[in-house]
Amino acid sequence: MNLQSHNPRKRVTGILLLECVVYLGVLMVILAVGGTAFYLCWDNARDLRRNADDITRTLRVGERWRADIRNATGAIVVEAEPDGEVVRIPSGTNEILYAFNFGAVGRKLAAADDWTILLPRVKSSHMQADDRTHVKAWRWEVELTPGRKKPGVRPLFTFQAVPPVLP
Repeated sequence: MNLQSHNPRKRVTGILLLECVVYLGVLMVILAVGGTAFYLCWDNARDLRRNADDITRTLRVGERWRADIRNATGAIVVEAEPDGEVVRIPSGTNEILYAFNFGAVGRKLAAADDWTILLPRVKSSHMQADDRTHVKAWRWEVELTPGRKKPGVRPLFTFQAVPPVLP
């Protein structure tokens, strides 16, 4: 008769419990790495969407500015103001005003009271005449405020337009 009792269930239970703890530890590491990667991708996708929206908005505003320059009925004037610059574009019997101040570009008709903010979060904006050999063109350089502290690409746009030749 064997005095030592050998119970295989106790030994198997201990091994299974140890395996379960190891598997849970590995699962936690995998979930932590996966969650970190997910949130990094989520933040990058959000930033990409914001950048794409800023680019789209800036291009639409630039095309509107170019259309206003092309439809000018008189001489375009740039006036320096204490808090920015104002560009006056004659359009028929009215004037279209573009202004850069307080970090935004606004547009309004001279007869209207309120400015429409076209581009918020603008770092710099400068509209100037660009004299060429045979034509007088206008150039608008606008730089948006980057969303990150160290952006990969500087959000700088340049638009050019030629007003009609006036008699």
